[in-house]
Amino acid sequence: MRLQGSIELFQYWNRLRDGRPAPLRTEIEPADIKNLLADTFILELDTRGGPVFRLAGTRLCATYGRELKGYSFASMWTPRDQKIVARLSNNAFHDKNVVSMSFRGVSETGREHLFELLLLPIEGGRDSLRALGIVSAKERPFWMGADPICENVLQSVRVIDPEIEPIFLKNRPAIEVPSLAPGDRHFNPLDVFSGPGRRIRHLVVLDGGRGE
Repeated sequence: MRLQGSIELFQYWNRLRDGRPAPLRTEIEPADIKNLLADTFILELDTRGGPVFRLAGTRLCATYGRELKGYSFASMWTPRDQKIVARLSNNAFHDKNVVSMSFRGVSETGREHLFELLLLPIEGGRDSLRALGIVSAKERPFWMGADPICENVLQSVRVIDPEIEPIFLKNRPAIEVPSLAPGDRHFNPLDVFSGPGRRIRHLVVLDGGRGE
């Protein structure tokens, strides 16, 4: 996680879960993250098992030029990325993995900007699967909101399995995310996307558990 919005939401989620794979949906209080709400969202599964937006913040909707509620999450990505995005979302829903993505947003007129997306599992029961997320940009250029993003292009992904990785031990600081490189015990959370990894097509995938 490079950006402050992702870091703050992760810290909040990590405190709430208190050693569990994920916090309860009812434990999340919007007032506690009011400075992040404009960029946050909640995903749920539709009747076909695909991730859709249940809620989306006002600034996030403005960035994409539409109300995102009910909109397919995977359809926001390029055709070649949609399958892997759907699979990554399922990692959060079913395996309680934390997913971090770096992507380029491409506007209707061809402008591009880099974003970071963090997806966090929340517990709502087998029949009410949810995931909490945030989309962060290092800065907002003058055109953002006036020239809507129409397509996302994945740059890199990172998946963490809470059942395996020591990040989830209660005595660890909330933001001390360990490296996915074997044996690396000293990890800077700002280096998530710049470490060693393996290439799959146009992506750099850093292994961290069952997900891909």
